[in-house]
Formats: sequence, C-alpha cells, structure tokens
Amino acid sequence: MLVFLMILTSMTALAYNFKSDGLYYNILSETDRTVEVTYYDYKNNSYYNDAYGDIEIPSKLIYDRKTYKVTSIGKYAFYKCSGLTSVTIPNSVTSIGISAFYNCSGLTSVTIGNSVTSIGNSAFSNCSGLISIIVDESNPSFSSIEGILYNNDATTLIYCPITKKTVTIPNSVTSIDYSAFYGCSGLTSVTIPNSVTSIGNYAFYGCSGLTSVTIPNSVTSIGERAFSGCSGLTSVTIGNSVTSIGYYAFSGCYGLTSVTIPNSVTSIGKYAFSGCSGLTSVTIPNSVTSIGERAFSGCSGLTSVTIGNSVTSIGYYAFSGCYGLTSVTIPNSVTTIVQSAFSNCRGLTSVTIGNSVTSIGKYAFSGCSKLTSIYCQGTKPPRENPRESIVFSEAILKECTLYVPIGCQAAYEAVDPWRNFWNIEEMDFSGIDDIISDNIGISVINRAIHIDNADGNMLVEVFNLSGKSVYRGHGNIVDGLSTGIYIIKIADKSMKIKI
Repeated sequence: MLVFLMILTSMTALAYNFKSDGLYYNILSETDRTVEVTYYDYKNNSYYNDAYGDIEIPSKLIYDRKTYKVTSIGKYAFYKCSGLTSVTIPNSVTSIGISAFYNCSGLTSVTIGNSVTSIGNSAFSNCSGLISIIVDESNPSFSSIEGILYNNDATTLIYCPITKKTVTIPNSVTSIDYSAFYGCSGLTSVTIPNSVTSIGNYAFYGCSGLTSVTIPNSVTSIGERAFSGCSGLTSVTIGNSVTSIGYYAFSGCYGLTSVTIPNSVTSIGKYAFSGCSGLTSVTIPNSVTSIGERAFSGCSGLTSVTIGNSVTSIGYYAFSGCYGLTSVTIPNSVTTIVQSAFSNCRGLTSVTIGNSVTSIGKYAFSGCSKLTSIYCQGTKPPRENPRESIVFSEAILKECTLYVPIGCQAAYEAVDPWRNFWNIEEMDFSGIDDIISDNIGISVINRAIHIDNADGNMLVEVFNLSGKSVYRGHGNIVDGLSTGIYIIKIADKSMKIKI
C-alpha cells in the first residue's frame, strides 16, 4: 500500500505522460491516439515547460513506437514560459486551455491554425511583449484583425495584445469579452463603437495609460472590475442605456475627476468607485435604487454628492473615508442607514436624514468630528439597533444641534440615540422636496450653492427661513450668503439646504 501511494503521488506531481523535443504531453486517448501539450508540475501549484525561442508545435509525434495526434494545448501548458518568443499552433489542435500562455513575457507572436474551436480564459493574458495574434483565414471559430483576436464574425473582441497603444474597435463588435484588454498599460486610446452592448468583467483592468473613455449609448452593462486600476483615467462618459455598474467597475481609478451617471442606471455595485480619490462631485440619478457596499469609499476628494430620491438602500461603508464631503442629504426613499455608511467623513458638518429612515446602524457617522447640524425629518425617530448602539461620538452628542419636526422634540428626547443630544431644536420641514427634479442636482461647496444640469433659462430663487428673497436669477452658482438655512426654488419645486 505504501509503495502504491508513493507511485500515485509521483504521477500526480509529474502531471504529464511523456516528454518529446522539449515539450511535455498528456495522453488523452489511447484509442484515438490523441495527446495534449501540458507542463511538468515540479512543485505543487507550480508549472514548468522548457520551451524557448520560436517553436512550432507538431501536429503528430511518435512515442513508444506509436504515432499520436496533438489535438489540444492544455491549461497552464506554457505558463510563465519567459523564453518563448513565438509559437505556431498546427491545424490538428482544436482547443487552447485556460492560461495556456499566461505571463509569457518574451512571446511576440502567435499563429493559430484552422481547427481551434475553443480558447480558454486568460490564455494570453500578461504576455507583455505580445504584438500580434494571427488566425488562419479558414478557421470557423476565430479571426484576427490587426493582430487582435476576435470570434469568427468579429462580433466579440476576445483579446488585445498588451503592446497595443491605440485601438479602434470595428463596428461589427457587440461585446468586449472577459479580460479583453487586461493589463494593457500602454493603451492610451480606445474607441468603442455604438454597436457594443456589453463590456465584460475585467475588460480594461489595469489599463493605466487610458486617460478618458466614452461608453456609448448602446452599452447596457459594465462588468465587474471592467476599468479597475485604470489609474490614469481622468474622465468617463457613461452612455444612457447602461442599467448596472458592476462590482469594482472603476475602483482604483485615482485620477478620475469627472463621471456622469445616466438616468438609465438602477444599481451601483460594491466598490464601484472605491478609491477614486480625484473624484470631486457625484450626482446619483433618481433611477438608481441601490448603492453597493463601499461604492464610494475612499473617495477622499469628493466634496459634493447628490443622492437621488429612488435610492432605497445605501451599503456598508458606502461613503466611508470621503473626507471632503461637507454636507449630505439622505432622501425620503431610504429606510435604513447601515453600519459605517458615512464613517470617517471628517469634513462633514451637516446631515439631512429623510422622513422614511427607520433605523441607523453602528458607526454610521463615526469619525465625523466636525458634524454641527443634523436635520431629522421623520416624525418618528429612527431607531438604533440595541446591539449596534454606537452611532454618534460623545463630541457630536455635546456639540451638534439636532433639528426635528415641530411637535416631535419629546419623541426624540425619549429614545436612543437622540435623547443623548445636548441640543435639540424643532423646525418646519413641511413642503420641502429632497430633489428638485430628475436631473438637477443641488450641492453646497465652499459655502456656495451649486446647481447642476439646470436649463440656463430656469429661474432660480433663494429664500431665508423668514421668507425673504436673497437671490433671484439664472445663475448656476449662488454665493455670498451667510451661514444658515435656506429654501431654493427652481420651476415649481423646492429644497431646503444649509450653508
């Protein structure tokens, strides 16, 4: 038994049946006499093949006086084969496995025969020297245009060699595949045509040289980590057919300063814009119903955020670490403020909590040491979970003024955490909408009122709480106002703000 186990372990470690002319092979079928190119596993989870230079994989070979046909290149077959410079895949091969040539840094060209019908994920990823992939014109499944790999009718862009600097995607393409431009750090420009409807997971991951991207109106979904790590990206225009922004879609885009989220978007995924420290303002449209966990966490440069009035859930740590935020309005559509949602927003001075919020989670506003005003619009005080009782710091409880609806002070003074506030005042919240309109955003930056997406012909009126007009005009910025509460009216709607 011990000898048997030793033999079995040895076979498992080898992960190949025989070696011929420097390549390792597995026998797939003795009946059909077929083999695949594989690797030698010299340590667990380590792969080795001593192929180097320009190689042409044979279509047939003889082993132990038997002729075998090479029909596939197995997964990890040439994994990290840095000495490999070019490879020609014969017509006998029908499949190329997952990560078959992953991280072959010296590889400059690949020629694929006419019988390959399947290519695994990340087959050529991280090949930092790869210039072109050439596909036999008679191949029924794949094609190549200017060295870029497509499916046969060029409706799916499968893989772009990492050395490409500029790419114009042809109008035939409807989808950009998983990891299609993964790690193309030298890519400075990409044109996505109106024919594209989907951008896959990791599609442009790590394209640090990209500075701007326009996602056309035809695109309906942006996959997970699609543009994650595009650290040079400064602006993104998202087309008005996109309905979902995937997890980590733009995370780590440190240079991103401007993004417009269209009214078509209904959900913003986890970590979607996390770490976008250059982002200064965001307007979340009324179409959005959910903001994912840590969606904007670490956006330290964010000074203004407008949350649309259809949002019902704001995820854990959604705006955590947004140091530049000075004020935030949580619309009436939100029912729960979850744990640490706005934690460590060190510059936050004012928070307005909509009238439908029923509960506030632990640490929701922890680290918001400059908070001076909280406007709670609900007639019923939002409750804290007894198991998550640390919502506000002692400094906030002592220094911050809590404003509640007229006639509700006693109710707030009867429950935690509100009864712990030293300063509670009543005020009239009646007749005030959360959001002026579907498209118009209102924010306060450096004590000035900023109006986004308003028609230049729209009349803007600002009143103090006594009803006195302090501004009337068509400007997009209203400044020079003293600290206090104001009502701003545009068209037939109004909103209460604090400076």
